[in-house]
Amino acid sequence: MATAVICIILVIAVIAGVKSYMKKLRSGCCGASSEPSVKKVKVKDKDPSHYPYEKILKIDGMTCGNCANRVENALNHLDGVYASVDLMKEEAVVRMKEKLEDQTLKKAVAAAGYTVYKVVETT
Repeated sequence: MATAVICIILVIAVIAGVKSYMKKLRSGCCGASSEPSVKKVKVKDKDPSHYPYEKILKIDGMTCGNCANRVENALNHLDGVYASVDLMKEEAVVRMKEKLEDQTLKKAVAAAGYTVYKVVETT
């Protein structure tokens, strides 16, 4: 009897583990692979007063810190941009020295594998 109970518990644990792993694979999370952590791109000028324009991008598809770093890096590779991503809010605050078109920002995020579904211009 005790052996049967232990076997049932083990089967339930295995099923839960497999479901969790399958969810990670379906979401395309870069954290589900064996890739090393994504390093952040260093922005040389981090003084917010040098960036007169700001937009908030609402982004779909980020599921882990590596996802957030990929989006942040894609935006920070653009000239005159200083971006920071908040994974919990699913958004990026993008500061710009010169005003950039929404489409330019969306393309950078899309190239990283994510989708911008809303752009809010704050300045």
